Amino acid sequence: MKRIVPFLLIVLFWSCNDSSVKNEDLHFLNGYWEISEVEFPDGSIKEYGMNSTIDFIQLKEGKGYRKKMKPQFDGTYDTSKDVEDFEVSDINDTFTLLYKNEFSEWEEKLVQLDSVSFSVINQEGVTYKYKRFEPIKIPQ
Repeated sequence: MKRIVPFLLIVLFWSCNDSSVKNEDLHFLNGYWEISEVEFPDGSIKEYGMNSTIDFIQLKEGKGYRKKMKPQFDGTYDTSKDVEDFEVSDINDTFTLLYKNEFSEWEEKLVQLDSVSFSVINQEGVTYKYKRFEPIKIPQ
């Protein structure tokens, strides 16, 4: 039993270790993203198949914007003029996207980020998971 307790403590510590996003990974946010699933605080999950709209994110020097885009079959995108500006802030070793517009303010904590996926959690505890958008290519 004395041998098991330290082993369990090490496993517990290792599993709680935060695999936080690093500053050098933030450039991965740039590009086109589609939502893959949403996990609600009660544990329920909503999965998304095909999306009619995607997000375009542009980030430079800690400031960025997010814009909804609608991919077209010819490879172009339709978009509205609406843009959500944000700033990236390092709060307690966690990168947070801080949004502010004339109507409201909100934030999303960046939970995971790499070249093909990212996820954020909002103030209500809802987790949004995204995957890199790959346009459908139709042979001509």
